[in-house]
Amino acid sequence: MPRRRSAPDATEQLFGDAVIPDAPLAARMRPRTLDEFVGQPHLVGEEGALTRAVTPGHRPSLILWGPPGSGKTTLARLLADRAGGTWRQLSAVTSGVADIRALVAEAKALRDAGGHTIAFIDELHRFNKSQQDALLPHVEDGTIALIGATTENPYYEINSPLLSRMRVYRLEPLDADAVGLIVDRALADAERGLGSRVQLSAEARATLLNLAGGDARNALNTLEAAAAVVAEGVEITPEGVAEAAQQRLLAYDRVGDQHYEAASAFIKSMRGNDPDAALYWCASMVAAGEDPTFIARRIVIAASEDVGNADPRALQVAVAAMHAVEMIGLPEAQYALAQAASYVASAPKSNRAGTAYFAALAEVEEHGRLPVPLHLRPAAHRRLSREFGYGRGYLNPHEYADADVDQEYMPDALVGRVFYEPSEEGLELKIGERLQRLRRLRLEERRKSRAR
Repeated sequence: MPRRRSAPDATEQLFGDAVIPDAPLAARMRPRTLDEFVGQPHLVGEEGALTRAVTPGHRPSLILWGPPGSGKTTLARLLADRAGGTWRQLSAVTSGVADIRALVAEAKALRDAGGHTIAFIDELHRFNKSQQDALLPHVEDGTIALIGATTENPYYEINSPLLSRMRVYRLEPLDADAVGLIVDRALADAERGLGSRVQLSAEARATLLNLAGGDARNALNTLEAAAAVVAEGVEITPEGVAEAAQQRLLAYDRVGDQHYEAASAFIKSMRGNDPDAALYWCASMVAAGEDPTFIARRIVIAASEDVGNADPRALQVAVAAMHAVEMIGLPEAQYALAQAASYVASAPKSNRAGTAYFAALAEVEEHGRLPVPLHLRPAAHRRLSREFGYGRGYLNPHEYADADVDQEYMPDALVGRVFYEPSEEGLELKIGERLQRLRRLRLEERRKSRAR
């Protein structure tokens, strides 16, 4: 007697031919074929990477990495349909090792019967190490073809052994044209969408696309909410869209990729002398709920690392702003953040001090800490001074012209080595000129001493 197939779950039904009337608009409008899929042309276009990698009968294990609403789950199912196989889905949020074992047992039985299993795991990064390890042998021996979806950087969140057996494909946020096409389809589709029951003014459409932020699910959910409160045939206004959306949900995770990406853009904008971009990234982090002290610390680091001695005041401004943030908090601290970020971004730049320090550190790491020359050692203890020469021959620069005297301060093995070479930016230009003048005077003094 043939084995009776279990009833498909809601996920399978949503992806199948049947339409669940009560399902959210975003679920009803999921593409049914790759031809209907919108966006990600670098992956599923005519010459897209996934178009070439996934073919009928070929089921590679892969990770789809991208922001919410970019089409990861939909694309996974469409690729599974293209490759051929039995689709099984788990969520890493609600599943554990026992669920993985059950899935693998079913996959082995199906393989013995000549079938193939494509396992889709949503939010794969939420599986801990032991859960990811439980998948490893079954991905390696082909019991399952694994498609994982994640919003977090898999190179940080997925175990290296599992990651090495999978290809990573990056999905980008959908652009306004792609989201607009998805919205237009939902408005026109009589079977699965709104079927022209409501109209969307051009201004309302622009507002919807702006608020969606590249998230197709967010756009359709907002559209459905706005349509639910207007009569049939009535045009949805920008105000109706804004009310349905309530507020823009910024794509930002304070401990995830968005946190590091925004911080990187902020730092690089200050380093690149672009105060406008620096203020934008600063504002984007504040608006998304980033800890303002984290932002202030990044400004302090940039003031020292990227501005340095070209304008030493930058560090003073940055440290003062950090203290202000700690004392007064948001929202007033935004003024201090803006002042410091714009000052550091606008200041002349030099990283010579930091470069010199790490060059000196490299010498220490390679050769160890070299002995301090005797004349530089403290002479406070008379016996050390008398018997070993501590401090003997030291010349106090304040007793000479220009508060400088020709005297060696380097360890003997590094005499003549130069680490710090000031740039020609800002105050550092003057610093460089002074150092060159003093070096020239010392050289002249040595020549005179030799002549005598």
